[in-house]
Amino acid sequence: MSGSGAIVGIDLGTTNSEIAAFVGDRPAVLGPSRSKMLPSCVGISPEGELLIGEAARNQMLVYPERTASSVKRKMGGDEKLSLGDKTFSPPEISALILRELVRWAEKELNKPVGRAVITVPAYFSDSQRQATREAGALAGVEVIRVLNEPTAASLAYGCSESARRTAMVYDLGGGTFDVSIVTIEGDVTEVLASHGNNRLGGDDFDQLLLERFLGEFEKRHGIDLKDRHPASYSRLRWAAEEAKKKLSAEAYVKVREEALATKDGRPLHLDMEIPRSEYEEMIRPLAETTLDSVFNAMEDASVRPDEIDVVLLVGGSTRTPLIRKMLEERVGAPVREDVHPDLCVALGAGLLASRLDGHDIERVLVDVSPYSFGPSHLGTLEGREYMHCYRPIIRRNTSLPVTRTEQYCTSVPLQETVQVEVFQGENPDALKNILVGNFMVEGLTPTEEPNEVLCRMSLDLDGILKVEAIEKRTGLTKHITIRDAIKPKSEEELARARARLERLHARRPHDGSPGGEVSDVPVEVVEVEAEPAAPDPEWAARANEAKTLMERSRGLLGKVHDEDKEEMIDLHERIQDAVEKQDLASLSPAVDALNELLFFIEGR
Repeated sequence: MSGSGAIVGIDLGTTNSEIAAFVGDRPAVLGPSRSKMLPSCVGISPEGELLIGEAARNQMLVYPERTASSVKRKMGGDEKLSLGDKTFSPPEISALILRELVRWAEKELNKPVGRAVITVPAYFSDSQRQATREAGALAGVEVIRVLNEPTAASLAYGCSESARRTAMVYDLGGGTFDVSIVTIEGDVTEVLASHGNNRLGGDDFDQLLLERFLGEFEKRHGIDLKDRHPASYSRLRWAAEEAKKKLSAEAYVKVREEALATKDGRPLHLDMEIPRSEYEEMIRPLAETTLDSVFNAMEDASVRPDEIDVVLLVGGSTRTPLIRKMLEERVGAPVREDVHPDLCVALGAGLLASRLDGHDIERVLVDVSPYSFGPSHLGTLEGREYMHCYRPIIRRNTSLPVTRTEQYCTSVPLQETVQVEVFQGENPDALKNILVGNFMVEGLTPTEEPNEVLCRMSLDLDGILKVEAIEKRTGLTKHITIRDAIKPKSEEELARARARLERLHARRPHDGSPGGEVSDVPVEVVEVEAEPAAPDPEWAARANEAKTLMERSRGLLGKVHDEDKEEMIDLHERIQDAVEKQDLASLSPAVDALNELLFFIEGR
């Protein structure tokens, strides 16, 4: 992981991702295409080539089983993603997207990128934030700040404001929704409150249109495309997304997809028209749920509708006219969309990155926690003694960074241990909240009277929670860093995962696309374990030989011809696969081939 080089701001989005950096005298979104947006799609072609962005998105039409999209919704979970015969974690897929963005920036800036500010939805959990940091580590960049998306957007919109204003940042993206109430005054942007839904966005609007198309096709032709025609299903999903975009500007959209299936040797088509009014009635229930979050955020911020000076629209899905109309009717403040809704989050992240890089952009950022955190304890709930009472120590919408301490006592005489269970939520019954971590405090002083134990919670700017339990009389301390479902990976584990992604990057096609040349890819060689699980002398000798050969080849990858490099990388993969499978029959010829290749390379 690099700690030097340029600092960039990255919007790692559900549908598209962008990267921004300081260019000239201000932050700018970078990229080779006119849109400056990279589709957040990753695929592996039938030939084994890695596809990122538009190429992967195009492949989804034909090979949906070899392509991953909307990965952001899966961040922080245990689900694995299959691309053909390979499986990846969500952070690994995200790392491939981040790498591509970094290559865009490095080509345009003409210098390396070592650090990044990456944005996340304000309502992202601790595990989702940690997964984002992990993706950055796998991509080879140091994530110096995880920034809430509404905060980033308010920076982009508010960089020219001078008088104090109260703004609502309404962020409806492809897969997530956030609303934040912020104040902007001079160089200070302060988030007063945030609310939202991590499982609501434009993808859900697409799904409603898709179901409408599928139902119409089945009604006309008696065929369900979903289960038996995956390629046609994928084509209709694409058509739904395109129809949604067009309906933001057009009253009607014509949908025609030919030869989706055949019946009695005859191709079957879908030819239909969708009016905007029908589409808006489809999505209205989902759109109205966002208003619940709007008014919850206003209540948390103690702000009335008439105190909102402006509503700032963020995210491509806010282009839907229904969204703007609902906000104007229910909030009453003027709605601004003069900053590109798809790019403003990246611009805000780039603005903060520019400031952190030492450029003269003096804006102070104040952010808040979207959640409350606290431990369970013995107390009284609804008039009766209860073991799982809950009272937050860090309350939702507290400014970050924050450290808070509360006093608790042991519950029985001579108690020497305490189980600390940390929850996230608002319910006074801890069991109705989310358990985010627990640990045991042992070795307390056994006393007849209640023993005072302090619980200290610290929440940093990245939303990572640290909890300490301290016996007041002795200073005995136990602590935990809450990372929820994501266990922090060691440097060795990260290095192995990065090397796996490097090997995959080496198989990029020579298509002339930006950053697509194999020679531009730095390759990291995986260390081969010399000893197999079974004590086989022949295996051990071959594995040791493989390790020695790969160490010799490490320093040659950047010096050899492209043809030799590709052959060397292929042999590294064959050796690694053989070692993982403990397959001596496959390992021996690969070792011999690498030995022969090195003989010729080093003899030149």
